[in-house]
Amino acid sequence: MVRLILKPSLPTDVQVKGLIFDMDGTLCLPQTWMFGKMREVLGITKGVDILDHIYSLDVDQQASAHDKIKHVEKTAMVQMKPQPGLAQLMDFLDENNLDKAICTRNFETPVHHLLTTFLPEKLFHPIVTREFKPPKPSPAGLLHIAEKWNIEPRYLIMVGDSVDDMLAGHHAGMTTILLESDVNGHLKEAKETDVVVSRLDAIISLLENGIEIPELVPDGSSKDLN
Repeated sequence: MVRLILKPSLPTDVQVKGLIFDMDGTLCLPQTWMFGKMREVLGITKGVDILDHIYSLDVDQQASAHDKIKHVEKTAMVQMKPQPGLAQLMDFLDENNLDKAICTRNFETPVHHLLTTFLPEKLFHPIVTREFKPPKPSPAGLLHIAEKWNIEPRYLIMVGDSVDDMLAGHHAGMTTILLESDVNGHLKEAKETDVVVSRLDAIISLLENGIEIPELVPDGSSKDLN
């Protein structure tokens, strides 16, 4: 095992260089009702992925379907509340010059609302929304961010609250942090989940003390490099 840490002190330490965040349920408190409402307006069941369903429609039907879920997202947007510890973590990341990005399956407007309302002076770049295809759980969006930063994935952390976040981060070769909630306890023991926290500011001590990671992730790519 090696440590992914802010300030390496051992030869085997790996320096963390950036964090990527999901939005819904990660930067803001979860609004689980939103996804049920989206499926209701689309006429699909719980087991059907919302975006997969929309992209399976004829092109002339996709715009209408997107409008339906955007209406739900805009309703949820005005009810957003920040996650506990959000401001403290973001201040710490800025103080230590760590890159920040967002990778979400939401669309631009709610992301802009969250940033201007709760983090008006914080820079996240790039911001990957569902206009980027394929969306999570594909690792493509995360790898796009890593490429934009010119940083190899092994130096990066994906923070999220869903199976899509853990799968995307794991398959991108990044360390994953699950933000625990009332509905995602089943992900705590998943092989794609490296660390679990109950508050965002708990990540500060992880970065300072180091996160133990294996030398090789399950897909065979190495994280144990400086």
